[in-house]
Amino acid sequence: MHWAWVVAAVAFVTLVGAAAFRSVPGVLIEPLHDEFGWSHGLIGSAVSLNLMLFGLMSPFAAALMDRFGVRPVVTFALVMVSVGSGLTVFMTEPWQLILCWGLLVGLGTGSMSMAFVATITSRWFVARRGLVSGILTAGNATGQLIFLPVVAWLATNHGWRTAALLAALASLAVIPLVLLFLRNHPADMGLRALGATDADPGPPPHQQVGSSAGRALGVLRDAARSRTFWLLSGGFAICGMTTNGLIATHFVPAAHDHGMPATTAASLLAVVGIFDVVGTIASGWLTDKVDPRLLLVGYYVLRGVGLMTLPALMAPHVAPSMWVFIIVYGLDWVATVPPTVALCREHFGGGVGPIVFGWVFASHQIGAAVAATGAGVVRDVTGGYDPAFYAAAGLCAVAGLMSYAIRRVPTPAATPEQVPVS
Repeated sequence: MHWAWVVAAVAFVTLVGAAAFRSVPGVLIEPLHDEFGWSHGLIGSAVSLNLMLFGLMSPFAAALMDRFGVRPVVTFALVMVSVGSGLTVFMTEPWQLILCWGLLVGLGTGSMSMAFVATITSRWFVARRGLVSGILTAGNATGQLIFLPVVAWLATNHGWRTAALLAALASLAVIPLVLLFLRNHPADMGLRALGATDADPGPPPHQQVGSSAGRALGVLRDAARSRTFWLLSGGFAICGMTTNGLIATHFVPAAHDHGMPATTAASLLAVVGIFDVVGTIASGWLTDKVDPRLLLVGYYVLRGVGLMTLPALMAPHVAPSMWVFIIVYGLDWVATVPPTVALCREHFGGGVGPIVFGWVFASHQIGAAVAATGAGVVRDVTGGYDPAFYAAAGLCAVAGLMSYAIRRVPTPAATPEQVPVS
């Protein structure tokens, strides 16, 4: 067995854990509101900082992995998550929530975000890149959603502090796997990437010189001259608004507003996570065979239709029509990632593709942060989430148009020093 599969397996476990740690605040909105009297908008602001850092750290983490290696960066990230989630049990003021769940956990999970997926698939795989990116992406989203009912049950029956401590201990438990099995590049073991050929050997190890932050910013400067970069970033920002920002953060309190128990609503999100595995892996397989732009158009249109119908489906009990929404939304949850990774690699090359995708993913999380705070404010002002769901549905149509507008003809592969304009 090629060692690339071992690296992919460890990366999958790490991504599941990172997503699970990041999911905890969404379930704790109601318990924190009940105990401290903090508004939904205030708690949502901590979630927003978490989501924003989850994205903004992504390109810098990719550059740091180039310079220092994957293992040190991921290990440090897991320690940050453990410290941030563990300290929350002592908090009594809102700024402490923002510091712990917003800043510390956001920095930690951001160092294990989707640029990590792009780094692993770019370095270790030439064959089956799309499929592996789909599997790893599914791990990232599914970890968040599958752990939600566990966290909700703990928060309901044993208090939210128990859930926070569980996240702290779980993050520490992943560190031995990272140290033992994760490797930076196939060349470190005298190997070539899986499926590598003389025509496509995969990216070489990056020279450990210069500033990681400077390289990440330099890639952004060059990529920002590209029309494709802005179209991908705009569409992905809307993707973040309609997944992590809106549904993952506010679906549970929105359903609770209609009389549904929080544990039931969290279980529905877990079902979304289960179907997300199927949808994202299928998306990765399709990305190797179908125009990625057309896949993105289809995903965004399907998501918009689901969001438009969601307010009418909310009820104290789970009706069959709600199950249809959950299944369809699950299949579509982060199916957008494999085609977006493919378009970044196609237009910007394998050398800087992971860092470019890191910046595109940063826009995803900025959009998620805007939606997390905005939907909370809408709830505080109007007493419900319906306007937020309708607005998100309209934005999905915009994302579909932006994806279709991306030019299909790729530019020549980029060197590590420069990103072409496309």
